[in-house]
Amino acid sequence: MIAFVFPGQGSQYPGMGRDLAENFPVARQTFEEANDALGFDLAKLCFNGPEADLKLTANTQPAILAASVAALRVMQAETGLVPQYVAGHSLGEFSALVYAQGLGLADALRIVRQRGTFMQQAVPVGAGAMAAIIGLGAEAVNAVCIEAGEGEVVAPANFNSPGQIVIAGHASAVERAMELARGSGAKRALLLPVSAPFHCPLMVPAGERLQLVLADIDVSALSVPVVTNVEAEPNSDRNRVKELLVAQVSSPVRWQESVEKMAALGVERFIEIGPGKVLGGLIKRIVKQVAVQNVEDAGSLNKL
Repeated sequence: MIAFVFPGQGSQYPGMGRDLAENFPVARQTFEEANDALGFDLAKLCFNGPEADLKLTANTQPAILAASVAALRVMQAETGLVPQYVAGHSLGEFSALVYAQGLGLADALRIVRQRGTFMQQAVPVGAGAMAAIIGLGAEAVNAVCIEAGEGEVVAPANFNSPGQIVIAGHASAVERAMELARGSGAKRALLLPVSAPFHCPLMVPAGERLQLVLADIDVSALSVPVVTNVEAEPNSDRNRVKELLVAQVSSPVRWQESVEKMAALGVERFIEIGPGKVLGGLIKRIVKQVAVQNVEDAGSLNKL
């Protein structure tokens, strides 16, 4: 059994998608579709940067989505591979929904651009932070966050892999949690270069605004189950897609559990589709017995 997985924020880089667009008409057409949907030259931003603009979350999110779908369409045309499950890390869940035919690409691009804007505006710049805690388990990280709160928000945001958990919240509370984590035996506690504290309760206002946008969107029947970040379970019900996307904004990404679930269901081969290899590295640490491959350019496609 095969699962397609799609990367989220943090996998972007100037040049992403360019090699595929230069070599495959379907990739070029995908970026043209993205440009038309958004009303600006997203392809130029993906291919050439500048990096500072690409890092703005309102640009990052549609850029990764477009690059992922371009890679997906090329891979489909060249290999004919069909997955039994799809999943995505945070933003990547939208790419998974595009594959599953729940969302059209144009709608998904417009949604994630607004999602990025809402998430950025939910917390003033500099007021929030995220940090990676390496070498502590989930219970210990939860305890650290509770102790560090002191009336502010700090909570687990990404359960990425065994011993790698990202926390998010008010900047001062995140700093306190990092110190407590080090004192509790964490190997490392590192601030992440992000523009907002994603996937924590501070994002509730962003989710509320996203809900209003989604109200006008039609979700089609899902052609393949999507293993969601919020529940780490396969969802085949199109009527639940919107509520899960809204909840995802302020809920932790349960990536480790999602991968474990797919492996338990019989997935033996994971293919990461889109820029970077971040998810592949996490998957190898979560379930060592599975095969992991990626497609982000012509070279990796040929290898696949």
